[in-house]
Amino acid sequence: RQGIGEPSVYHAVVVIFLEFFAWGLLTTPMLTVLHQTFPQHTFLMNGLIHGVKGLLSFLSAPLIGALSDVWGRKSFLLLTVFFTCAPIPLMKISPWWYFAVISMSGVFAVTFSVIFAYVADITQEHERSTAYGLVSATFAASLVTSPAIGAYLSQAYGDTLVVVLASGVALLDIGFILLAVPESLPEEMRPVSWGAPISWEQADPFASLRKVGQDSTVLLICITVFLSYLPEAGQYSSFFLYLRQVIGFSSETVAAFIGVVGILSILAQTVVLGILMRSIGNKNTILLGLGFQILQLAWYGFGSQPWMMWAAGAVAAMSSITFPAISAMVSRNADPDQQGVVQGMITGIRGLCNGLGPALYGFVFYLFHVELNEMAEVETLGKASKPNMANPTDESSIIPGPPFLFGACSVLLSLLVALFIPEHNLVLRSGSHKKHSNGAQTHTHSLQAGGSDGKEPLLEDSSV
Repeated sequence: RQGIGEPSVYHAVVVIFLEFFAWGLLTTPMLTVLHQTFPQHTFLMNGLIHGVKGLLSFLSAPLIGALSDVWGRKSFLLLTVFFTCAPIPLMKISPWWYFAVISMSGVFAVTFSVIFAYVADITQEHERSTAYGLVSATFAASLVTSPAIGAYLSQAYGDTLVVVLASGVALLDIGFILLAVPESLPEEMRPVSWGAPISWEQADPFASLRKVGQDSTVLLICITVFLSYLPEAGQYSSFFLYLRQVIGFSSETVAAFIGVVGILSILAQTVVLGILMRSIGNKNTILLGLGFQILQLAWYGFGSQPWMMWAAGAVAAMSSITFPAISAMVSRNADPDQQGVVQGMITGIRGLCNGLGPALYGFVFYLFHVELNEMAEVETLGKASKPNMANPTDESSIIPGPPFLFGACSVLLSLLVALFIPEHNLVLRSGSHKKHSNGAQTHTHSLQAGGSDGKEPLLEDSSV
């Protein structure tokens, strides 16, 4: 067996940490390069870039998962990490190519999907949630630490050093996969060994979404997820840029904000979530999380001072309890053989939002003319002032962050829908779940169940 030792969760943890640590280092340089490359329509182009990337990832993730069931996980880990990190050195070589390659890299930017399949191969069912939690915590830890390191190095030594360092970390990750990561999928588990073809139904990204309407309770949950995650996905793609351009945060302050809110969200999803689930119940925890999200988005939308952003960030950490609570409700109430189906639907809807949300936010920013004339002014501003917008007389001077208010309205609708979700007896119709005769297909169901909450920490990979 190639690699070091037997396949383990720790191999997966190292791969995830190095990939997102490399991208986290680039948080500050990327905001600067983005505005320099698209000075007139920064938010619009940011939304389109992340929107195209998200939609391509949504379309390709099931296919790559199906192919990894045939050809093994290691080769696809190598493929996804390589193409996800390929744009990094282009940041200094050619910004236009950098953003173009980021958009197209969405076809292969599905490392999490392959990682969760890898973990499913090597863990028993009762160990899986703990293993997924470890991977998620590692992802969060990489994004809590790396933006601050990148901001410090950028301030002290310039952006070029940060790009070189991030490229080096990405190469280290690729080398680790090549030399140290053993294959997790046994030869006898691969359907190609039996001459079985790939299940194209399994590779269809819309397959799980087509099952949404087959059960009224599942439909309510999926609508709740769509309306609440759509603004969250848009926020991930644009919020750090918004802090720099509109609120006037420095690079160091943005990095500190990421770290503080990331730590608070991890605490909220571990300590606070457990207390709330025991004290007020599953459904009430979901409603409370949605309430916090509405408050957070409204505060972001109307807030014009730095202290307001910090306060709203603390509320945002509390709002991160919503999706783990939804996943727990599904896990506790769905039949055992329906877990993968229901969680797969939710994962599919979140993947769709990852494409639609950033594009929606970018378009709304564009409609309200929320732009800056000069990025350089931001670095010299004091706390008492903030940069002028391109057109101070329009609506954007009254509402600094229009997309966040649109998001708050969307989450309010989500909360109203969630009120009608029954807390118990979540059961799919028996016909909605098709049993696969191929043994290796079970890895995809495990992947879907784990992938639904695998990227839940607040600071999702908005930079990749």
